[in-house]
Amino acid sequence: MQQFTVPQFIDVENKIIGPITARQFLILLIAAIIVAISYKIFDFSLFLTVGIFVFLIAVLFAFVKVNGRPFHFFVLNIIQTLRRPSTRVWNNRLNILTEKDEEVFVEPVIKAVSKEPFKKSRLAELALIVDTQGKYKGE
Repeated sequence: MQQFTVPQFIDVENKIIGPITARQFLILLIAAIIVAISYKIFDFSLFLTVGIFVFLIAVLFAFVKVNGRPFHFFVLNIIQTLRRPSTRVWNNRLNILTEKDEEVFVEPVIKAVSKEPFKKSRLAELALIVDTQGKYKGE
């Protein structure tokens, strides 16, 4: 039977220039181009303001990680959540019928049967039966 090596670190990006990855390099390159264009277009005070702002945004997108994922995934998740929130709230209380609701057909509510929770001593006994693979029969 053939053996295959399984890739271990597939989520690690390749480094191209020292500790900088290709994605980080491209982000910083685009920021440098924007800063150079703003140097040609604006006067010095506006160039300085735009340059600092662009530099901070570029560093944020290039190097900051939220929950171990790059920052641009975080921004995309925020945009997706704002456009289409997926929070569903379940109201587990029975609705009180009003006069308007009585006109509409309402299916009968089936009450769920809940089992009595196991006592701690019974759980320990069941765990012992499972651990001994049935050799211990219990009481």
